[in-house]
Amino acid sequence: MLMRSLPLFFILFLFQSAVYADSTWVKKIDSISAVVKNMYAPDKRVAYFESKMNPDGRHVLIETTEKEAINEFANLLKKENITLQVNASLLPSEDLNGKIYGIANLSVSNNRTTPGHYSELSTQMLLGTPVEVLKKERGYYLVRTPDKYLSWVDRAGVHLMSEQEFEEWKSAEKVVYTADHGYSFVRRSKSATRVSDLVQGDIIKLVSKGWGFYKVAYPDKRIAFIPKRNLEKYNKWVERPNPSAQKVLETAKTMIGVPYLWGGTSIKGVDCSGFTKTSYFLNGIILPRDASQQFMVGQPVDILDSGTFNLEKGLANLLPGDLLFFATKDPVKGPNGKITHTAMYIGNGEFIQSAGLVKVSSLLPNAPNYDAFHKQTLVGARRILTAIGDPGITRIDEHPWYKPLRN
Repeated sequence: MLMRSLPLFFILFLFQSAVYADSTWVKKIDSISAVVKNMYAPDKRVAYFESKMNPDGRHVLIETTEKEAINEFANLLKKENITLQVNASLLPSEDLNGKIYGIANLSVSNNRTTPGHYSELSTQMLLGTPVEVLKKERGYYLVRTPDKYLSWVDRAGVHLMSEQEFEEWKSAEKVVYTADHGYSFVRRSKSATRVSDLVQGDIIKLVSKGWGFYKVAYPDKRIAFIPKRNLEKYNKWVERPNPSAQKVLETAKTMIGVPYLWGGTSIKGVDCSGFTKTSYFLNGIILPRDASQQFMVGQPVDILDSGTFNLEKGLANLLPGDLLFFATKDPVKGPNGKITHTAMYIGNGEFIQSAGLVKVSSLLPNAPNYDAFHKQTLVGARRILTAIGDPGITRIDEHPWYKPLRN
């Protein structure tokens, strides 16, 4: 019985050894992938790197936006004496057949962290937003917005274009929707069937002018009519002088009462950084998407003493339009943990924020709208208005994705 069971024993041993070897092999590849991702794509909001082992165990598939990551991956394989065929795809994907540009096609598109309606809402795009299209997966497109943010949008949310079509769109005469919200119609009548809803900041191609209404074309070639009084010529809108604090705050206050929406960047709903970003965008300025990213731009304002907010110093140094930044207290790092919230300073100790809803709060303990929690977690401030043109703070008409090529 013992002799007859030996072959089976050896077979099981060899099988288990092979599984162990494969497991060790996969772990090495995963470790190398993690190193490369940490080096070249540590922030998934702005860089993409994914690797997957082929079932045959001899090929690894890589997709990335970073050319250097491909070379580094190959170098690390060689250093570890691992013989493996690397099939690398530098995005944008060749599968897009040159349609690597796009224009947001809905009044507000919902962009997600992964391709699927079930996924977390990460940001939104207003109609007319230009994007770089990187790849397609399960009916979703990975896109990069003008603020360099990566997200996934479903096929209805973006209309893909070739480079020539993209340049034609940029050069075309356009209009901007300036009312808070409204609709476009199939003919020159507000009682006609609606083509879509619209929100402030939507940009759309102008086809022709007419009494009371403008005829417009969506990126996907839908034709509609919009009341003239709700529109402004795009060129006039983007060529405005840099905004004053008063202008930005006037815009911000029109959103008072708008509900907080994680990932929201429109008047339909805003998160904290979506609120500050939208307030500036509607005045012609593009800011980074998230609070932690906005904290890295602009000019620092001195409001701290030994790492803690000093009210007297803050009242003396802050100016209207400055962005305030808050961090949840960390048991190790103290109050200077990860940036989790942002708001805009109004003046006299007041600030406006999206927290539950857009509202005005105060840093002054005796004020009826005093916000003790956010005063205690205030860790920094940045001046935006004097830094327009610096990295991360761009006028719309100076951004290459909005700006037509000059002949």
